[in-house]
Amino acid sequence: MADRFETILAQAKRDRKRLDGAAMGAFSLTTLGIASVVGAGIFVTTGTAAAQYAGPAVVISFVLAGLAAAFTAICYAELAAMIPIAGSTYSYAYAAFGVFLAWFIGWDLLLEYLFAASTVAVGWAGYGVSFLETIGIDVPNDISSPPFGSGSGILNLPALVVVAATTALLVVGTRQSAGVNNAIVALKIVVLLLFVAVGAFAVDSSNWTPFVPANEGSFGDFGASGIIRGAGVVFFAYVGFDAVSTAAGEARHPQRTVPVGLLGTVLISTALYVAIGLVLIGIVPYEQLNVADPLSEAVKAEGPGAAWLDEALSVAAVIGLFSTVLVTFYGQTRILMRMSADGMLPPAFDRVSPRFKTPVFTTILCGAAGGVVAALVPIDVLGELVSIGTLLAFVIVCAGVLVLRRTHPDVERPFRVPHVHVVAGLGLVSALGLMVTLPIDTWIRLAVWLVIGLTIFFTYARAHTNEKFARLAEEEAAA
Repeated sequence: MADRFETILAQAKRDRKRLDGAAMGAFSLTTLGIASVVGAGIFVTTGTAAAQYAGPAVVISFVLAGLAAAFTAICYAELAAMIPIAGSTYSYAYAAFGVFLAWFIGWDLLLEYLFAASTVAVGWAGYGVSFLETIGIDVPNDISSPPFGSGSGILNLPALVVVAATTALLVVGTRQSAGVNNAIVALKIVVLLLFVAVGAFAVDSSNWTPFVPANEGSFGDFGASGIIRGAGVVFFAYVGFDAVSTAAGEARHPQRTVPVGLLGTVLISTALYVAIGLVLIGIVPYEQLNVADPLSEAVKAEGPGAAWLDEALSVAAVIGLFSTVLVTFYGQTRILMRMSADGMLPPAFDRVSPRFKTPVFTTILCGAAGGVVAALVPIDVLGELVSIGTLLAFVIVCAGVLVLRRTHPDVERPFRVPHVHVVAGLGLVSALGLMVTLPIDTWIRLAVWLVIGLTIFFTYARAHTNEKFARLAEEEAAA
């Protein structure tokens, strides 16, 4: 165990030399997380959870979901500071549990990131087509809808375009990608804060009464249970903050900046969600918010004088979702790199361009696969495949903190989880509880994916990983 752990730490140092190890500071890492978290969820989830489950108390749902995310983020922060390597959950599982579980979660993360990026790309395409229609440009259904599902066409060309654009940006370099992302996130937050500031003057406090609507007879139909059900729904608006940990190999002083990025993402996102929820429901009665664009619904309720804000929100959604696709593909390429460096995937996945200091082959391959999925598969099928993979990763991280505290108690931990058994335990319970609520077909799809992964593990990854690890251990011993 000690040899494996020390070898992983040595690999982290080696990665920083190959990649641009000073590309991102605490600010860029925080905007990286916000780009992923403040995406489609804030434009859609708030209204759905309020109308169907929690009423005005959806703001409490956001706080509960934020606490659940914070427990896991704190565990991520300890591991990322202790093992500042690009593989995120995969590398933490390798350090804590060994080769088999590392492959298991790494393969799971490939599913999560690929389909998450493709889902957001399809969402971006929907917003983009709607925005073009508002300025008089009609995009034919044949080139804006996949060939399967309702309203089928030939392919979703806008989704393919956004995947190609983000892929090209990631190939050019991490600094350039981080700069673009910082600007986009700043614009997105400014527009959302404008919504809060302008909307605050149109709030009718009677819309907040009753703050917790009476339960209508079954679990989740308002009342206290509705707040809990609402927390389960809005929790997935927080999915993506773990992308910060995949940037550890390209962060300045990762032992300090990665924990700041992780915790800053969750705190800022929670505050933003709560403020938007209060204003949104203060303007429009919660019963009317079960729509695809609840923020636009609220702006329209303010009258024609707020039309400029509706247009600004549309622009923020289109541009903001672009950054979410960018960050998600970024996270996937870094995990593939790390798995390849450990011998679990062919060496081509770990090659870094001397010119760009980015994994060009891996980035283009991820972009091609994501583009095909986004262009051809409906969004409802994609969305169902994302959540369970994320929650499984959260379980591994919380358990990994506890295991490494026992097996490596003396390793330097620049950031330590306070009251680790309570915090990590609550993170585990939160993630497992949400996994149980997922439909059975989601579990079946995960099982099929993992069976494919196990086949690859036993036919290729296990032997090559053991050989690579033995060679790296010998090199470290010789050094």
